[in-house]
Amino acid sequence: MSTYENKGSSRKGNTSKKGQAHQNTTSWKANKNSKKSLQIASLPVYGLCQRCTDVILWRKKYKKYKPLTTVKKCTGCEEKCIKEAYHVLCDNCARSKGVCAKCLESKDIINTKDEFKSNAEEMREAQERERMLDRMTLRQRRSYLRKLERGDDVTDIEAKKEEEDFDFEESDEEEDEDEE
Repeated sequence: MSTYENKGSSRKGNTSKKGQAHQNTTSWKANKNSKKSLQIASLPVYGLCQRCTDVILWRKKYKKYKPLTTVKKCTGCEEKCIKEAYHVLCDNCARSKGVCAKCLESKDIINTKDEFKSNAEEMREAQERERMLDRMTLRQRRSYLRKLERGDDVTDIEAKKEEEDFDFEESDEEEDEDEE
């Protein structure tokens, strides 16, 4: 038996550890209104397991996330098709293999790319909604917004509005007749 195996710690006397020397009184906050921060925060996190998702969300929160500047090469298909930072497999390879695109472990994938709407799709839907509201009279608009607020089904109104000349008064009268 050598002299080093049994030695343990070289600290003498008080062996209890001290606390952290400089403890933070407030949590760290970044410049949340910078263009870069807003761009990074808007990037979706998909195709990853729970642990990798948490890691990337932590990186975004504490401004350690570094987005890709160029397209990255996939280790599965050897093509330049990865547009997300910290991914090593493209979305197609990760789906076909059933693994996380970052750690390559076969765990439950939390979010898929299909679940996220792109910014262009969201903008288009918002513009269509605005156009539809602009074409309505004030009474129709208020009725529509009130139904949205209550949580009523407005798909029939939207479908009829696309056909044009939908009258909210008729639909309200029909509901009254159904109740009687």
